[in-house]
Amino acid sequence: MDWQAFWLTVRLAILVAAVLVVIGLPIAYWITYSRWRWKFLAEAAVALPIVLPPTVVGFYVLLALGTRSPLGRWWYALTGHTLAFSLEGLVIGSILYSLPFAVQPFAASFDAVDRTLLAAAEVLGASKLRTFVRVILPLSVSGLLTGIVLSFAHTLGEFGVVLMVGGNLAGVTRTVSIDIYDRVQSIEYRAANHLALLLLGISFAVLCLVYAVNRCVWAPAWARWTVK
Repeated sequence: MDWQAFWLTVRLAILVAAVLVVIGLPIAYWITYSRWRWKFLAEAAVALPIVLPPTVVGFYVLLALGTRSPLGRWWYALTGHTLAFSLEGLVIGSILYSLPFAVQPFAASFDAVDRTLLAAAEVLGASKLRTFVRVILPLSVSGLLTGIVLSFAHTLGEFGVVLMVGGNLAGVTRTVSIDIYDRVQSIEYRAANHLALLLLGISFAVLCLVYAVNRCVWAPAWARWTVK
């Protein structure tokens, strides 16, 4: 078991999930409540990583992070190393590839909030920010939890984007999925099976937890709240 690769993967997934909360909430809010007639273009752009092959996403992210790009040159001048083939590059690539797994559950939960509650908050003089914090977020916890867990679990098993953007540098960019691939290439099927079962078990347990919490905790709480 390559525990270095395992803990790197967990750290990457946590970082990506945390960043997606910060950037995913405003994107989901805008998608849900914007009246822009061309909004579907933004929705399609957010959902694009779901249908694109990971290698395609990884290729263009690699070009965007390379030293020939403005971002890549700026980062190299600032830090002395490239964004590509680094943990920072992995985080950026994983954020882009896991974006729809956070934004879509967020937006679905926002859209499920009763609009009469939002209208009542507006009549009472609450600002949009206060309404978001005091009304929308508490009623969207189930969707928020789902989005966070899905983005975390999706990052755990990501292979194509990670390989294209980060390569295979031990202790730097080698994640569990890449380690599994290396072991299969080396005909170490037993070790590859152990790693694959570990990822399978973690992903299944995390998903079971979020679905159980949504069904047994948030759903009854929502029912009690509506009755009152």
